Amino acid sequence: MSTPLYNENLPRDRYATLTYNHGARWMSYLHQVSLITATGCSSALEIGPGHGWMLPILHDLGVAVKTVDINPALKPDYVAGVDRLPLPDNSFDVVCAFEVLEHLPFETFVHNLSEMARVARTHIIISLPDHRRTLINLSLKLPFLPTLSLFIKFPTFQQHVFNGRHYWEIGKRGYSPSRIIREIEKAGLRVQRAFVPQDAPMNHYFIMEKVVRA
Repeated sequence: MSTPLYNENLPRDRYATLTYNHGARWMSYLHQVSLITATGCSSALEIGPGHGWMLPILHDLGVAVKTVDINPALKPDYVAGVDRLPLPDNSFDVVCAFEVLEHLPFETFVHNLSEMARVARTHIIISLPDHRRTLINLSLKLPFLPTLSLFIKFPTFQQHVFNGRHYWEIGKRGYSPSRIIREIEKAGLRVQRAFVPQDAPMNHYFIMEKVVRA
């Protein structure tokens, strides 16, 4: 049986609606910008920029950003796939792909990360959809005390079926966060931090650094 294909040639205006850019997605943009700038980088490559909401913000914060996408309608700087980036080694301080790699078969995950690492000088940042159910998501603020937070997610054990967009998702059967980290390590990367923010609970972030081999 042939692998079903994700339709990557979506119109640019699909990303320019309030339905697409709901509240949690706006929060995800904030996390993305914060994670990129926290590395202290001066240059970044974003794979799959969508409408490009982050680009002017990062530019104003002193980060020179270029984009890659397989869809020319999105007007990326480079029309290419993540599996074969048309760039020399160590071209950018940071290479990032937010909610992108799940659109490709899981069997390509390690290779795609390795290709991102080849182009990055120091850091690789990704986010993936996290389908685990939110059991508890509470924040409590009392006078004179720091905010108390409790956030717990648990797997669904549901079998993932290709839905025309995602080949796989964290929290579905066989795609635990620990497995994702093991695959990341196979690509020669070290996970500095992995987390799901309370204000964007469907996004799982992984901040990685290249392993310097002796």
